[in-house]
Amino acid sequence: MLDQFDVAVIGAGMAGIIAARDLSNKGFSVVLIEARDRLGGRTYTEQALGSHIDLGGGYVHWTQANVWRELHRYGISIFPPPTANKVYWLAQDKVHSGTEADYFSLVDPLIARLVADARARFPMPFDISIVDNSDIEKQSLEDRISSLNLSPYERDVLDGVLSGIVHSYEEQGVAQLLLCVAAYFGDYKAFFETASFWSIEGGTRALVNAIMGETKAELHLSSPVRSIFDDGTRVKVTTRAGLEVYARRAIVALPLNTLQDLQFTPDVSPRARAFIDQKNPVMGGKLWVRVKGHIEPFTGFAPVGKHPINAVRTEQYHNGDTLIMCILSDAAAIQGDDKHAVQEALRLFVPDIEVVDTASHNWAVDEFSKGGWMFHRPGSLTEAAPLMRQPHGLVHFAGSDIAAMDVGAIEGALETGVAAARDVYAALSTS
Repeated sequence: MLDQFDVAVIGAGMAGIIAARDLSNKGFSVVLIEARDRLGGRTYTEQALGSHIDLGGGYVHWTQANVWRELHRYGISIFPPPTANKVYWLAQDKVHSGTEADYFSLVDPLIARLVADARARFPMPFDISIVDNSDIEKQSLEDRISSLNLSPYERDVLDGVLSGIVHSYEEQGVAQLLLCVAAYFGDYKAFFETASFWSIEGGTRALVNAIMGETKAELHLSSPVRSIFDDGTRVKVTTRAGLEVYARRAIVALPLNTLQDLQFTPDVSPRARAFIDQKNPVMGGKLWVRVKGHIEPFTGFAPVGKHPINAVRTEQYHNGDTLIMCILSDAAAIQGDDKHAVQEALRLFVPDIEVVDTASHNWAVDEFSKGGWMFHRPGSLTEAAPLMRQPHGLVHFAGSDIAAMDVGAIEGALETGVAAARDVYAALSTS
C-alpha cells in the first residue's frame, strides 16, 4: 500500500498529465498511475521512417485556447504539411483528379448543405444547453446525409471528404459534427484545419515532456488499474498487480472504451453506465508510409468501406524520400506492416508510387484504448458527456472523449484535464 495522497490521477494521457501538473503545483500530493510503459496515452510520438512521427493524435491549432497556452508556455512551435495543389478522389469506382480548387468546388456546396444549421444549433458552442437539440441528437450522420438526396457521385465525394473522421455513418451522430463546425465559426474548413493540419515541432512527445518536466506528481507506469472504491471519505484505487493507493479525490482520465475494465464502487449513474457500455464506435487508424523519392505533394480521398485507405496526404520529406500520412476509417481494412498491400492501396492515387517502409499503431486492438478518435453516437453528446464531466462522489472524469467542445482532440483532453483539476482544487480547498 502507498501512503495516502490528496489526488490519484489515473491515466497519463494529455488530460491526466495536465491535471497532475496543475494540482501538484498547487501544493497537493498527487500520484499519477498509467497502464502503459510510456506517457501520452493516445498521443504517441515514435522515431520511425527516419523521422519523429505521431502515430496517434498529433494536430493542434492556435485557435485552441488550452493547446496554445501550453505551447506558448514552453516555447514549442508548430508547422504545416507541404502545400499540395493536386487532389485525387475516388467516386463511383473511378479515380478523379484535379487541383485543390477543382475539388473544393465540388465539396463546398455539399458540406454547406450538410452543416447548414451548425451555428443555429450551437450558437455558443461552449454551452450546448442553450438550444434544445433533442431532435438532431436522434440523427446519425447517415440520416442527415440521406436527407440531402444526393446523386451517387455526390454521395461518394461527400463521403470521401468526411472519411477522415468517420468509421460508421450509421453509428456516429450528426450533432458532434455540427458542434465542431460551430466551434470554428460555422466554417467546416476551419474545423478541418484544426483537426488535421498543424503539427507540433518535435511531435506530441515534446509537449508531454514539457508538461511532465514541471509536475511534482509521483509517477507509476505499467500499472493498469482494476478497481476504484469510493467510501464517501476517501478513494481506494487498486491496480491489477494488487497495489492499493488511497486518495482524497480521484481523476479518471481514460478512453471511454476502457472504462468497462474498471470496477467502480459505487457504480456510476445508470445513464453514465449506458454511455460506457455503448462505447465509442470509431475503430479507425493512422498509417505512416515512407515512399521512394521526392513526389509531388498531393491529397487523396476515398469513401468509407470502398478503399482501405480513406484520406492520404504528403506530410514530410526526409533524405530524398517522401513521408505520407494515411487515415484508415477502419483500422482492420489493411495491415499496417504489409508494405505490398499498402503500396497497392496508394497506387490507386499515384500509380507508380514505391513504398519503402511503414509505421502504425492499431489503437482499435490496443487494450488501453480499444478504439480510435472519439465520435459520439446519437444521443450521447448533449446528454451523457455533460453527465460524465460532473463529479461522481469523490471521483472525477476527464479526457477528450467527454470534452465539451473539441471532442476527440488534444485540445479536448487538455480542456477536461484543466477543468477536472479546477474542480478537485475547489473541493479540496473547502474540505
